[in-house]
Amino acid sequence: MKLNILMVEDDQSVAEMMEMFIKKEGWTMEVATDGEQAVEKFSANPDQYNLVTLDLNLPKKDGIQVAREIREKSPTIPIIMLTARNSEAEQILGLGVGADDYVSKPFSPLALIARIKALQRRIDIEESQSRAKAEADKVKEKFDVETEHIKISKDRREILFDNKKVPDITPKEFDLLAIMAEKPKQVFSRSQLIDYVWGYNFFGEERTVDAHIKKLRHKLEKVGANVIQTVWGIGYKFDDSQV
Repeated sequence: MKLNILMVEDDQSVAEMMEMFIKKEGWTMEVATDGEQAVEKFSANPDQYNLVTLDLNLPKKDGIQVAREIREKSPTIPIIMLTARNSEAEQILGLGVGADDYVSKPFSPLALIARIKALQRRIDIEESQSRAKAEADKVKEKFDVETEHIKISKDRREILFDNKKVPDITPKEFDLLAIMAEKPKQVFSRSQLIDYVWGYNFFGEERTVDAHIKKLRHKLEKVGANVIQTVWGIGYKFDDSQV
């Protein structure tokens, strides 16, 4: 990946040295020589930078304050702090205000390049994992039946009415609603529903359907309206278009 790096460094010799190594990687670099200039450059167009290297000891505005202000503009931009200070307290402070890594001066340019690559790889992996999770969540949230008010997932055995979960649905109640909701406004006879839900070998009474429909209606009405209509002399149909 080609990077555009904002190097915040008041030592011109360090900046010039790093620019040679950065260009050798095929990356580009801009330099800010004090804290105020760094914030101005970054604020003008945060999206143009892929990474910031930030000296802690800067004129006009120190690296800690610069890191805070950069983080306000971009919570995700990678920041590597460069400093002559080497105390644990300073490292904790730098990381605490949003730095992703910490390199003490004097440092090897090749070592800094390696840290940049390692940080970028980690971020790429995290972004890839995040995208994969988002895709998995989309699949997970897929519904087999979606009408104006009802969503049904057969894998999760889940029914939502206006995005509110319908509680305590039994397997037979679920199957009855799923069958009818797949074909809104189609009238199903009791015998058809028995064949679909109980199977052809069912030897009970057709009124069994009525008992299950009554309980199903009661549960649906707890979170919404009645979407199962009785068609007298024939059976039942699903219709939520008038809700």
